[in-house]
Amino acid sequence: MSKADAGRLIHIAKKRERAKEAIEQQRKKIEEEKYNLKSDIHTKFTANYDAVDESHKANTVGLVTLDEMREKQKDLETRYSFGTGESSSGTAVKEEEGLMEEFKTNQASESLGQLQKRVLSFEFGDDEDEEPVVPQKKRLGMDPTVETSFLPDRDREKEVEKMKEDLAKEWKALQEKEKNEEINVAYAYWDGSSHRKDLKMKKGNTISQFLARALEILKREFSELRPAVPESLMFVKEDLIIPHFYTFQDFIVTRAMGKTGPLYEFDAAGEIRLRQDAAIDCGESHPAKVVLRSWYEKNKHIYPASRWEAFIPNKEYRRTIDDLTTI
Repeated sequence: MSKADAGRLIHIAKKRERAKEAIEQQRKKIEEEKYNLKSDIHTKFTANYDAVDESHKANTVGLVTLDEMREKQKDLETRYSFGTGESSSGTAVKEEEGLMEEFKTNQASESLGQLQKRVLSFEFGDDEDEEPVVPQKKRLGMDPTVETSFLPDRDREKEVEKMKEDLAKEWKALQEKEKNEEINVAYAYWDGSSHRKDLKMKKGNTISQFLARALEILKREFSELRPAVPESLMFVKEDLIIPHFYTFQDFIVTRAMGKTGPLYEFDAAGEIRLRQDAAIDCGESHPAKVVLRSWYEKNKHIYPASRWEAFIPNKEYRRTIDDLTTI
């Protein structure tokens, strides 16, 4: 730091000290004026009463009656209020008003100086009591050209969820409608020979329901079936043993294939496949077989029961058709 800068700093510091001293002297002066003003007001208000009291004491020396004392006191009060006392009271009031005006002027100048030091303002009076106005933050607009499809959007998500629900309801309604459609199921009771039958069923019916209805019809012709129940029967389609809980709709929808033909075509026009034409009709749909489990257990080593196997979902059976050429 140069000597010139140091000198300026010292000068500024002294100037600040002088300003502080001047402010302190002004503050003390104002306090003294306040104190003197209070003393003068008290003196002026009590002087008249003291003068009346002294005159009353001087004029009532000796023995006087109560009425005389009251008349003299009343006379003194009247004389001081309309005489000398009036002039002195008027002078006191004028002096008091002058001191009050000077005090207000000093207070206003002091307040104005402090306000100018704090902040520059052009508002006075009642505006100081008003609350400051907070400007509202303006929202920035969005650029319509920016790609925002990857951002989360509640409205879009709700719309997608509603669309999913509508599609699910539509799909369920369509499935129910299809399940109630009727199909003709071609089947044959197999006891070593074929006994061809046909039965109307709904696509939504299970294999167990089909066997129950078929058993009612077959009991009339075959006495060995009279003590049988649906659980004692087997449903064989395209050399696959189908579990009872599957529905016809399950195979129609998935378009599943069996070892010798499609599992989803139940209205077969052909007859039960025999040994001599096995290589000719492979790939065509054949009537389903209804078989007693007891018969199957006795003859499962003999053709065609030897080719039957349990149905496994999602397994490809079309490749196993080639083994018919070896029969």
